[in-house]
Amino acid sequence: MINRYSREEIKKIWEQDEKFRYYLKVELAVCEAYTQLGKIPEKNLKEIKENASFSLDRIDEIEKEVRHDVIAFLTAVNESVGEENAKYIHMGLTSSDVIDTAFALQIIDSSKIILKDLDELSKLVKDMAFRHKNTICIGRSHGVHAEVTTFGFKLLNWLDSINRAKESFEYALKEVSVGQISGPVGTYSNVPPETEKLACEYLNIQPAKISTQIISRDRHAKFMASLASIAAIIEQFATEIRHLQKTEVREVEEGFGKHQKGSSAMPHKKNPVLCENLCGLARVVRSNMITAFENINLWHERDISHSSAERIIFPDSLILVDFMLHRFTEVMENLVINEERMFNNANLYGGIVYSQKVLLKLTEKGYTRENAYKIVQKHALNALNGGDFKQELLKDSDVTSKLSEKEINDCFEMNDYLKNIDEVFNRFI
Repeated sequence: MINRYSREEIKKIWEQDEKFRYYLKVELAVCEAYTQLGKIPEKNLKEIKENASFSLDRIDEIEKEVRHDVIAFLTAVNESVGEENAKYIHMGLTSSDVIDTAFALQIIDSSKIILKDLDELSKLVKDMAFRHKNTICIGRSHGVHAEVTTFGFKLLNWLDSINRAKESFEYALKEVSVGQISGPVGTYSNVPPETEKLACEYLNIQPAKISTQIISRDRHAKFMASLASIAAIIEQFATEIRHLQKTEVREVEEGFGKHQKGSSAMPHKKNPVLCENLCGLARVVRSNMITAFENINLWHERDISHSSAERIIFPDSLILVDFMLHRFTEVMENLVINEERMFNNANLYGGIVYSQKVLLKLTEKGYTRENAYKIVQKHALNALNGGDFKQELLKDSDVTSKLSEKEINDCFEMNDYLKNIDEVFNRFI
């Protein structure tokens, strides 16, 4: 069972007071680095670590005057440590050193929750896939019946998508998990590179190989693309469930509570509302990805046109993806699977989905592919208009002159279509 409370955890990471706590964490890491380099006495570091604090009210009060949130934050912290120690805080840094490094830490902590969500969903889908490995259902192309498959095989494709999305997410997370303590325009003019190295070690992240006055935003765009990818595959799965829940299909359904109601007007309605909700949220995450790519294009070494957008798109997207993973996991945990309906749908119209097997058998017996195709297609299309494909074949002398009744019946043997799925399942053991 997935942790239902991680939404609150991930939300907290992006709250205003928590953001400033990440800022303070970066500032203290820099002080640690300076102390190791002999720039701050041990006594002063101890006092800074013991006393450094802030209050949101005080930051807001200062910001009304200075109109700069980092300066307001630093002023509030400096007041807490005293004048003698304040001179060591933010020494040689620029605001973005703190903002971008703290931003990386927020992303990392949020991503730990997303990764846990993905692992939970992956396990659930894998277990369900193996449980339904032999549950016959119809495969569809263009929304139209194609050939038989199994519901477990369908889920195995979902599992593969989840695992690949996780791999992409982990790669993108690594790209964005970097800090910078490099000063104005990134040239280390007033802060030695050793400070950056030591501070990032203390924070358990890598320093960016190079920064301007910010960490390059192509990293963040790739990360947002990985979130959009997770949202998109959830949307794909949710869309499949929506199709399978249609009244004329009814192969699966979202769980429906004892006192749940589907419509204010129509008591018979059981709607796939959770999956529809997921499809809508995926659009929001994809839209945020576009903004992240727009943020790559900044003026010279830095402007702040990206900043206002990132304050929205990153917390929103991370919280949304966490929510989507939770919701889809709930859908899967409560999914109603109608195996009998799946089996019956696979045999509609006298088994027209076995047409290829009949086609191949007729060509083996001497018909050209073109002639065999015409014979089989004629009976398949007639079956769609109310006939019975198998019975029509058995009555056609063009067919029975080449195939015995047993050979025709063998073409309709379901298990023959599934003889190789064990090989695919073995790849996921």
